[in-house]
Amino acid sequence: MKPFSLLCIALLSCAQSFAYTHIVSCQLFKTVTREEFKASLKKRHLPKAMVPAHYTVDVYDITYYTKWHDGSTIKASGLYFVPRNTKKPMPELIYHHGTRTNKGRNQRLGGEENICLGLAMDGYAVTMPDYIGLGNGDKFHLYQHAESMGQAAVDMLFATRELNDSMKLSTNGMLFLTGYSEGGYGTLATQKLIQDKYADKIHVTASSPMSGAYDMCGVQGEVMFKTYTRPHYLPYLLRGYNEVYNFMPDINVIYKHPYDSIISAYFDNKHSMDQIDNVLPHIPSQMLKDSFVNLYVHDPTFPLNVALKTNSLCDWKPEAPVQICFCDSDEQVTPKNAKVAYKTMVANGAQYVTLRRAGINFTHTRCAMISILYTKMYFDTFLHGSKHGGKGSAGQRFMADIAKIVVKKMGNKSKHGGDEHEHHREHQS
Repeated sequence: MKPFSLLCIALLSCAQSFAYTHIVSCQLFKTVTREEFKASLKKRHLPKAMVPAHYTVDVYDITYYTKWHDGSTIKASGLYFVPRNTKKPMPELIYHHGTRTNKGRNQRLGGEENICLGLAMDGYAVTMPDYIGLGNGDKFHLYQHAESMGQAAVDMLFATRELNDSMKLSTNGMLFLTGYSEGGYGTLATQKLIQDKYADKIHVTASSPMSGAYDMCGVQGEVMFKTYTRPHYLPYLLRGYNEVYNFMPDINVIYKHPYDSIISAYFDNKHSMDQIDNVLPHIPSQMLKDSFVNLYVHDPTFPLNVALKTNSLCDWKPEAPVQICFCDSDEQVTPKNAKVAYKTMVANGAQYVTLRRAGINFTHTRCAMISILYTKMYFDTFLHGSKHGGKGSAGQRFMADIAKIVVKKMGNKSKHGGDEHEHHREHQS
């Protein structure tokens, strides 16, 4: 790979040498050597063989142009993880991160950035969009809004491809999509948008959505009326949907006091998920006025119900292979989402959809660690010649079994004052 100084020259001289239509700015954010990455695995008590580290990785912070929901041009940002000095063309991968409420860029790589690092260490060129309204982008995030999440990912892919051309980096024509939690939802949103609008420009090799809330108008709505660990999801969703579909002049009027003022104060792009959850009721519907809840429950034409149906991602027919990962004990995203999506896609005629159980007893946080292993195993089979995807090599499956034992021990540790909270903090990075 070329030194960063040459990249700067390329960017500065783009008017003469290369016409950028998506990139606004690009800077080297961090370089992580494979030795540093191996040391980080050791610190986390994870086997080195679990994540092969073959390359030093350069991480770029990219700002690029995308579209707001009304079609106007805005800026968004993301990180691009590029393995250095690869001897053969690289597969491309878009990783969609989980829920975040803070804007800005954390100066250290943690949580899901480490997942992207691990993939890049093994030769994948990994694009990680911040989504619209997060990172260093304009506006605010439209939570669980399929079109804007897909558009942000597609436009960042175009931006990284422009960068690849200017740096003379070669890719092998394969593109993989994955992500966890909201990122699982974003994975299918991106795949569907590409299939519907960009099939002439982008070819998806395969996707592996993990623990996403795909059935927005069905099973995911059940959590509104039960004790729930992440009540902030509801006002986050309503804020974004109201911006797009405008079912209330002021969304805060639907909340009971004092939540009308609490929610408007805490959704300021500065408070963390934990901070917001700590001031909300454990049963999400209790923050809403009864009149609003009654319309939601009894009127299928209510604008919120229409919006949820529009943004559900179960009822379509993916043309590229899909592996849907889930865990049975996920307390944040019910596994019914994965099962409904799988059943509906198969009924619609999708030929290559696989339902993959990552674990029985893993919670939402722990499920992520195993799901990404199953995802990489699945993607690697395409690199080794599979047309429709497989379970991975015997060695990889053995390492996944070892990883489950490690993650189970980590879960037991967290129950006795261990590191569960620290992982959530990294997840929010």
